[in-house]
Parts: sequence; C-alpha cells; structure tokens
Amino acid sequence: MRGLTKRFGSVVALDAVDLTVPSGARFLLAGPNGAGKTTLLSLLLDLVRPTAGIVRVLGLDPVKDGAVVRSCLGYVAEQPAATYGWMTVGDVLRHHAAFRPSWDAAYEVELCQALEIEVRRPFGKLSKGQIRRVELVMALAHAPPLLLLDEPTDGLDPVMRNRVVNLLRAHADRFPTSLLVSTHVIHEVDGLVDHIAVLRQGRCLIQTSRDDLDRCVRHYRVAPGSAPPPGLGRRLVATAVGDDGEPVWTIWGDEAAVRQALMAGGVEVRDASSPTLEQALLAFLAPDDPVAAPLPSPAYGAG
Repeated sequence: MRGLTKRFGSVVALDAVDLTVPSGARFLLAGPNGAGKTTLLSLLLDLVRPTAGIVRVLGLDPVKDGAVVRSCLGYVAEQPAATYGWMTVGDVLRHHAAFRPSWDAAYEVELCQALEIEVRRPFGKLSKGQIRRVELVMALAHAPPLLLLDEPTDGLDPVMRNRVVNLLRAHADRFPTSLLVSTHVIHEVDGLVDHIAVLRQGRCLIQTSRDDLDRCVRHYRVAPGSAPPPGLGRRLVATAVGDDGEPVWTIWGDEAAVRQALMAGGVEVRDASSPTLEQALLAFLAPDDPVAAPLPSPAYGAG
C-alpha cells in the first residue's frame, strides 16, 4: 500500500497509508475501533475502492484483478456470514470448495475435527462462534498464499480461542502462507506474529518487525518531577504512573541512545524494562496527543 486513502463522504477512514506485509510474514494489524483496519482489509479484497493511492496484493491490482486476488486469499470477515442459512455446514463447505481448485478435502476433514465442527448441522442454526469456526475452515482448507483474518477468534470460548491460535501457527508452519491478522485481543497472538503495524485515526503510526519492537520499546522509570527533554520528540510514546507512584515513560528508540538523551536532559533513569507485546501496543494505541503521526526511526539521526 502506498498513499492509500479512503474517504466515506467527509469521513477519512484511511489517510495516505504506506504499509508493506513481507512475503511469509505473520503480521499483526492493531488499532482501536474506527482506526481503519476493516476498511484496509476491504480494500485489499476490492470490496470497496480506494479514493487515492496504490494497492497491490500478491503483485496484482485488486481493482483490475479482483476475482483473481480473491481466489488466492483466505478471508475471515469481522462480521459472521449471513448467507447459506438453508444449507448444512457440509453443503456450505462443498459450495465454497467448488470455486477453489486447490481445496484439500483431507485437510478440510482435519480442520473440522480440530475445530469440532458438525458438518450435518444447518448453517443457519449455528451460533456466532460456530460460524466463525466454519469460516476458518473455509479460509484455510485451500492453503492460500495469503490469509486475511479480521478478529478470527471473535465469539469463541477461551479454550477454542487458544486452539485456533495454535491451529494458525501450525498452518503457517505447514504451508507457504503470509498472514495478516487484525485483532483487539493482542495477548492471544503474542507467540504467533513476527511483524506489527499500528493504525490510529486512519494513519499508520508504526510498522516494524517483532524483533525491532522488542529491542526498541522500553518502559523507563524516572525520578519524580522529571520533564521529558525536547530531544526525545515523538519517541516518547506514552507516560504513566507506576505502582510505586513514580513516572514511567514508554519510549521508542535504541536504549543506549535514549538513556544518553535522558541524561543530557537532566533526567534520572531509575530502571528500564521490556514491556510485553500487549503493553507496548497499548502504549502506542493510547498516546497523550490527540493526533496520530508516524514515529521516527528508532535510531537517532536516522529520520
């Protein structure tokens, strides 16, 4: 995606987004409600058209080659499907398979067993969670080169949520697959994803590998009364108060350079700790300033 923009009347859902999902990546798209995540996925599928910018999926233009693009994808939508209510689950799967030459019937059976799906049940009688499990089979059974999953564990109980995440990990290990998953339940995919992007107010705030995120995001506990030095700029992601009442700053950047900048600004650093993926992304999702803007490179002097 380059300069990807989508407006619905006066509402800007996506604002000049630049985003790349590397081939083979297990990519997490995070953001609050209304950030533009579902709109972005819809643009990749040509379900809506961009106002401006360039989109390429597997080297193809979804606007010109929408049918080909969709045939190469496995997609789970945020909202459960409202069609095929008169069919059994097995009929729905056969109907879906007919449009996908790479459908693997043996893998379908394997997935249905793992997800405890009863193929003789009427599809229209399924609960939200049961529909979600069928949709996962529909997305995975043809082993597509790209999976687009919008809240894939929504409606599932905790045991099944854990099973689905493990299933996605096993699927990505077994097949040459790129995975783009959007979810609010960040801790569930902590051990799955290796790339992360954060959308906020329609803008891409940060895009990074998991290794760089783990290396460059720290919680710094500083002396009470400390003021952020100007040299930090937008690398100061969020401020909070720790359990001991002392300020804790979440800062994005090389730790040695950050410590040097803090010392130069007269800030005493009591200690630094590594946040979990969820803690880091919550900091990015709830900054103090009301307008999102892309974060600079973690290396000082690199832009």
